[in-house]
Amino acid sequence: MPIIKKTPSERDVLSVSQLNRRAKMLLETQLPLLWIEGEISNLSQPSSGHWYFTLKDAKAQVRCAMFKGRNGGVRFAPTQGQQILLRAKVSLYEGRGDYQLIAEHMEEAGTGALQRAFEELKHKLKKEGLFAAETKKTLPVLPRRVALITSPTGAAVRDMVSVFQRRYPLIDLVVLPVAVQGAEAPAQIARAINMACRMRNIEAIIVGRGGGSMEDLWAFNEEIVARAIDASKIPLVSAVGHETDFTIADFVADIRAPTPSAAAELLSPDREEILSTLEGHEVLLEEALWRKLDASQQKLEHLRARLRHPGDKLNGWSQQLDGLEIRLTRVIKSQLHEQQQQLQQLKLRQSHFHPQEKLHELQQQLKYLQQRLQHETEINLQQQRQQLAKACELLDSVSPLNTLKRGYAMVTDSFGNVITNAAKINCGDSISTQLASGKLISKVEKIA
Repeated sequence: MPIIKKTPSERDVLSVSQLNRRAKMLLETQLPLLWIEGEISNLSQPSSGHWYFTLKDAKAQVRCAMFKGRNGGVRFAPTQGQQILLRAKVSLYEGRGDYQLIAEHMEEAGTGALQRAFEELKHKLKKEGLFAAETKKTLPVLPRRVALITSPTGAAVRDMVSVFQRRYPLIDLVVLPVAVQGAEAPAQIARAINMACRMRNIEAIIVGRGGGSMEDLWAFNEEIVARAIDASKIPLVSAVGHETDFTIADFVADIRAPTPSAAAELLSPDREEILSTLEGHEVLLEEALWRKLDASQQKLEHLRARLRHPGDKLNGWSQQLDGLEIRLTRVIKSQLHEQQQQLQQLKLRQSHFHPQEKLHELQQQLKYLQQRLQHETEINLQQQRQQLAKACELLDSVSPLNTLKRGYAMVTDSFGNVITNAAKINCGDSISTQLASGKLISKVEKIA
């Protein structure tokens, strides 16, 4: 087929500007943001605030521009010959026809790569839930045995042991020696965590080391260490570096301590504080015991006041018996006195009506009547003498004194009543026996 040649007016002819514009659009739309590593050269920082430089390696170079709005976020001052990591899009400077990189982000090459790997792993593990607060285990208040996973020769292990011995030396420490940096460190740290979980009576784990650069601490940013920490069934404290250092282990661990010494302080109660607390409890307990003792003593005194000794009852009954005896004696004496008065009255009446007095009166009358009735008087006197004799006999027969003189006695009860019938008294009653001379007080033992 023959080639048909077009005239110059019929050809698609582009100007240089159009070509460069099309090339620029093609580069910017077809190539995404890229990460490029290289060395800075030909750095220029004009007053406009933009940065212009060349990024090169041993075999090639490319022009770069980083405009003012972007380079304000760079955290270091770039220098000639510095190795950097650049995130940029590919473009073309139309005026010269040179293709170039428009930088969006710049970081130092070594640290930058590590930081990017750190952020990527952090994002991955966070998405899986390894950082979730609800999965964190609570540290024991007073652990009896703690595992220290660290370098056996570093300052960190000495600091932690020193803190434990100073604050609470009763805690048993088990040091599991591992490398804390280098290629073998991540696997050793992970194995040590698994070993600590299998050991008996381990109640907490501290994983840590002293400070250093990001490269020095990188073993604690490895995924194998993070997975081992997450799998631990024992509460684990991450104590890596200084307070400003953060590692993946810090986010996965149950708690992060700013330093190894701070981790030891978290797990070791202050001995002085415990002693102070115990002293406070001792004072409270002593006060409570004294209050309890006082209350018990008061209760005992109350019960003692209510509970009388049997001897007190016997003494009371004895005193009551003595009172009854005194009253009985008083009554008997009173009745005896009354009987004596009655007896005196009877004696007085007896003396008033005594035959002798009557005889004297009759004699007086006889003398008075002798002259008138001498004969009748003698007869009457004889009659009176006979009557007198009978009266004397009768009087003697009824006189109590004569009865007593003949050996008889008068018996009265405790109230002074004359006892004439044995049935009116009981065994054990007190009786009084009046004799012609004296009185007998006795107790009835038998009634016949």
